[in-house]
Amino acid sequence: MSDPVAIILAAGKGTRMKSELPKVMHSACGRPMVEHVLDAARSVGVKRLVVVVGYQAELVRAGLSCHRDVEFALQAEQQGTGHAVQMCAEQLANHDGPVLILAGDTPLLRGESLSALLAELQEQQAACLIGTAITENNFGLGRIVRSSAGDFLRIVEQKDTTPEEAAICEINTGCYAFDSHLLFRALTQIRPNNSQGEYYLTDVPAILKSEGHRVSAAPKLTIEEAMGVNTPEQLTDVEVILRRRASSN
Repeated sequence: MSDPVAIILAAGKGTRMKSELPKVMHSACGRPMVEHVLDAARSVGVKRLVVVVGYQAELVRAGLSCHRDVEFALQAEQQGTGHAVQMCAEQLANHDGPVLILAGDTPLLRGESLSALLAELQEQQAACLIGTAITENNFGLGRIVRSSAGDFLRIVEQKDTTPEEAAICEINTGCYAFDSHLLFRALTQIRPNNSQGEYYLTDVPAILKSEGHRVSAAPKLTIEEAMGVNTPEQLTDVEVILRRRASSN
């Protein structure tokens, strides 16, 4: 089995940042926020990083051109997270091993959490391990729906929740570990049957489960690590935490 690879989702514009700069290229403590995500992946042995670009793709490529372990996949039209990962299928067709899928706008990710995800994926011999976090401040976040026995059933996005599902405090962080071959096979089966009309990556775990594969969700991340940057105010909050971490090391 090969070393893990990582897919970094970085194609979005980030409209609420109120800037023409691609969201992941906004600086967090002097570096593009996506570089912090790359560092977290490298710390768990990832030697091949595939960054999915879209909005101002050439600017992102140029900004990360100094990283020799980074390659790029183009998502010319933003049709959802599942579609973004599909854009990497050809590049990773020969990869035999785990794949981490990470969001490029989560610069607070820690390597320890990614290591825990990969370890549990291997220990359980799972097709997919979903990194979750627990928070009461769950508005806008995908909920983890479990059976009465506590087993993972599905992920439900905010706009598609029932009132009961909306009250769930275990949320999807957008950080996953997958078996590569099973991931790309399942991606061919997702459909845009949701309120956004997009191809959701979050549909893949339920597809794998329906095929009899082991799918688990585990609270391996803190809600801090899952904090995506969507506004200048959130970027300021993230920088405060990054500085605090740096001063404590």
